[in-house]
Amino acid sequence: MTDTISPAVPKLVGVIGGGRMGAGIAQVFAVAGSVVCLAERDPAAAVASRDRVAMGLLRAAEKGKLAESADAVLERLVLVDAVSALPADVDLVVEAVPEDAALKVRVLAAAEEAVAEQAVLASNTSSLSIAGIAGGLQRPERFLGLHFFNPVPASSLVEVVIGPATGDDTAGAARSWIAGLGKTEVVVRDSPGFATSRLGVLLGLEAIRMLEEGVADAASIDRAMELGYRHPMGPLRSTDLVGLDVRLAIAEHLHRELGERFTPPALLRDKVARGELGRKTGQGFFTWEAS
Repeated sequence: MTDTISPAVPKLVGVIGGGRMGAGIAQVFAVAGSVVCLAERDPAAAVASRDRVAMGLLRAAEKGKLAESADAVLERLVLVDAVSALPADVDLVVEAVPEDAALKVRVLAAAEEAVAEQAVLASNTSSLSIAGIAGGLQRPERFLGLHFFNPVPASSLVEVVIGPATGDDTAGAARSWIAGLGKTEVVVRDSPGFATSRLGVLLGLEAIRMLEEGVADAASIDRAMELGYRHPMGPLRSTDLVGLDVRLAIAEHLHRELGERFTPPALLRDKVARGELGRKTGQGFFTWEAS
């Protein structure tokens, strides 16, 4: 199995969290040839994550995007029920748990205890401070942010976030691995919202305010950005894809860090309170079919 692995990607990757993002990250590394150990303590969530990866691989195979069978790739995915069960010889561990700084510190600190000193640890956070998370780790020089985008298999971008303690060799290895995945990296300094969330959330919040004020309907606002500015997806549909709850949490964090321009609109808060979270619930600013 290992002789099929490209030297440009880690031989063994750990992923913590089996949600949509974690499953997507696991999928792209497995496709590139890595053996992926996915840690998910909830048995039902673990099964759902494996099924999500399997479905993603079948779709990729149908489109002719796999160099081998979907089953062969899926054999490189291993499920474990605890972070402590991650293999000691992993090259990279990526956490993809919810946007809660304390939770991320806990799982990364547990991973640090489980793996060898040379392993690189990464957070998939879209906005939280890399320096803040690194403060809870013993080896901050081996830690950085790897912000993947949803859906991970289809997205070509990964934001590489360099913390003040991140070592040059850690950053270099991460950039090499991203290239090995066939994706493009942008390297940014640790700052609230980094580059992508800071710009994307600001645009999304203004689009929500426009909808709230009756400037135009959701489809028209999105179409204006898609056709007028050549955005591949409008800000409201993008918010549905990310998740309204996720976007609200990021906006609240940026509001605390950067001020009033990131104040969440009442419409966003109301929709989250009603459980209208976007594609994952079937209703957000648009109605979505079950996937």
